[in-house]
Amino acid sequence: MDVEKLFHMAGGTGPTSYARNSSLQKKASDTVKHITLEALQQLYLEIDPKTINIADLGCSSGPNTLAIIKDFVQTVEMTSREILQNPAPEFHFYLNDLPTNDFNSVFKALPDFHRQLRNERGGGSSPSVYIAGYPGSFYGRLFPNNSLHFIHSSNSLHWLSKVPPTLYNEMGESINKGNIYISESSPSAVSKAYFKQFQEDFTLFLRSRSEELVVGGRMVLILLGRIGPDHVDRGNSFFWELLSRSLAILVSQDPGDKHNSQIGCEPKCHAPQFESQGSRLCWENLCLPIRVGTSSLDCGTGLKGEIEKEKLDAYHAHFYAPSKEEIEGEVGREGSFKLDQLDMFQVERQGHDRGESYGSAVARTVRAIQESTIIHHFGIGEGVLDNLFEIYGRLVDEEMAKEEIKPLTFVLLLRKL
Repeated sequence: MDVEKLFHMAGGTGPTSYARNSSLQKKASDTVKHITLEALQQLYLEIDPKTINIADLGCSSGPNTLAIIKDFVQTVEMTSREILQNPAPEFHFYLNDLPTNDFNSVFKALPDFHRQLRNERGGGSSPSVYIAGYPGSFYGRLFPNNSLHFIHSSNSLHWLSKVPPTLYNEMGESINKGNIYISESSPSAVSKAYFKQFQEDFTLFLRSRSEELVVGGRMVLILLGRIGPDHVDRGNSFFWELLSRSLAILVSQDPGDKHNSQIGCEPKCHAPQFESQGSRLCWENLCLPIRVGTSSLDCGTGLKGEIEKEKLDAYHAHFYAPSKEEIEGEVGREGSFKLDQLDMFQVERQGHDRGESYGSAVARTVRAIQESTIIHHFGIGEGVLDNLFEIYGRLVDEEMAKEEIKPLTFVLLLRKL
């Protein structure tokens, strides 16, 4: 899979778009907003530039993109007015994401954004804010030498530049069949492959940014992670485990295989690869009834598969949740930055406006992120995608009823040496 050409958040403003399903990401960013804005203020007080250049890496689309820009503008303007007693600088914002990102939605929102800035000043002139799009992978150079003062990246650096190539053997077959990420049933070579890819990517990211930032420039990075050395936990890896289970439910079955073709609603686990993980999947909890393709399936009927097993075996996430120690190690080895702060936190579970369950909210969020790669790899349509994430949401709710799922997030504050 060519990540740079295929991976993007769901564009537009429709019901399954990232713009309408990114409240969990905003909650994470808002939780540590005080760290981000304090870092920007300290930098501004140190250098007091006439023009301040800020990059948002992995900006995506939707309201979150411009909301953080507004926070940056207000922080610097307040610092100029109340502390330095100087005119505010010009603001140059560079929004970066992969070329397939829906930049057009961001650009369409700019007139209203500038109008809002003016209205908040009583209809007076708006601050000098210039915004540009910078498509391309942040795993490599994007900007000229010493051209940036501040870099922000939220919910992006856990995405790898590619699926680790060593997940496949010499014949191109997966060594992690039945899993889409690191699982209890994965060989040890799988976690090693993911960690190696993270090391390569994160080192390249740091080296590239060190050339683009001025000395003393700051970076605030927010990314998903894990709490210790174990790659498998009830955190971020478990959400991938549940997506893997959901895909397995829709795998095409051999009509001659009576065991696999008579999946009904009896309390029996028909997915032995999950039994070994101490988490039996009981189908009575998944009676929807569910619509697969053109068939409406009620309890007791066979579940017609819509996904090929070979394609599931070949599908792997280009994702890695690092530990605190792994992050510290890579920053130290690369050597261009001082790690001023590294905090871990959990995004507080909250109610949802649509009167839906937590599982449904998570499913909508994951769909907005994974839709582009799932459609490309499996070749499925909208109906099967709807079914997949309805199953996924129910699995999340079922597991949450047993024991809390606690995904971990890191915030890093780095200073260019």
